[in-house]
Amino acid sequence: MSKDTIQDVIKKSLERYFKDLGEQQPTNVYEMVVFSVEKPILEVVMARADGNQSQAAAMLGINRNTLRKKLQQHGLI
Repeated sequence: MSKDTIQDVIKKSLERYFKDLGEQQPTNVYEMVVFSVEKPILEVVMARADGNQSQAAAMLGINRNTLRKKLQQHGLI
């Protein structure tokens, strides 16, 4: 198992992203990161909850309707 924390991995990925951009100005970085991280979170939590959206929403600390909307945004339902 990697010793890197999630924060370390995200930080390294962002540093690589900015390096690859070079002189280009980045845009919507926050939205890009949240959207990128959100899908695997949803996938893992839904698997842990055996597909039960109410249970998954409780695990995530969000409303079930919010979870459903996010699942749809990511093409998971």
